[in-house]
Amino acid sequence: MCVLESARAMAIPERVAAKAEDMMTEEDPNCNQEGDIKQIKVSRWGPNHAGAKELAGLYTKGKRTQEVVCVYSSVFLAIFNIFQLIYHFSIENWAAPFAAALSGVVVADFLSGLVHWSADSWGSIELPILGRNFIRPFREHHIDPTAITRHDYIETNGDNCMMVIPLLAWQAFTFCIYTEERIREVYSWECFLFLLCIFITLTNQIHKWSHTYFGLPPWVEFLQRWHIILPKKHHRIHHVSPHETYFCITTGWLNGPLEYIKFWSRSEWLLEQLTGYKPRSDDLKWAKKTE
Repeated sequence: MCVLESARAMAIPERVAAKAEDMMTEEDPNCNQEGDIKQIKVSRWGPNHAGAKELAGLYTKGKRTQEVVCVYSSVFLAIFNIFQLIYHFSIENWAAPFAAALSGVVVADFLSGLVHWSADSWGSIELPILGRNFIRPFREHHIDPTAITRHDYIETNGDNCMMVIPLLAWQAFTFCIYTEERIREVYSWECFLFLLCIFITLTNQIHKWSHTYFGLPPWVEFLQRWHIILPKKHHRIHHVSPHETYFCITTGWLNGPLEYIKFWSRSEWLLEQLTGYKPRSDDLKWAKKTE
């Protein structure tokens, strides 16, 4: 049975560590291993799972077009904005912009958790527009965790790029209309906004790297090892069924604190009381699909 190497070393909360035996190992990322014998005929998880096959088939040409447009648009805006930030940078006043930029990273990590939790726990594939286009990848990911490693840059990052386009466009607009004096006044805010957008954009790429066990560039492994971005072992905690914790997937810095205050479980309890809808019921339906 799949076993997490050291629950204590990673300071996992007890209720998470208790489920660690169900967790993926690096040698068997889809958790199909039983002792030393692979389950060859029937794959519990992975690309051969019936639900995973059906979900992968719902990726359409229209969705691909949307992703291509969003990726190129966000890259163009980000390049314009970074040049503006470099042009207006002043070494004498570096501390406030640095602190603001770091805050942007932390907020991006929280937002990654909020979006991840929302899409994992609520809604269904049948929802108009949102279902097939935005909830589908989350359902696929839980029953085929390594599918993301087979996605190219466009499919991996298209939706995140779409989310930041309004913010990057607004920032570019302000750089065009603000005076030099006004830009100096709001420079720290612009640093916060830019790093927020960049890390939101990179969230799914970082998530993909956390599922990639071979061939990563040394600098990516360095960032993972020092927990500057989401590490592999840290993210594996989320992949304990029923996937109810450690939702932050940009840096993962907030996973421990949010778990400590039971932020997600308390939010789920409140929403269930208000709506009567049980979290992750749609996710479980796809996981149980056999044909």
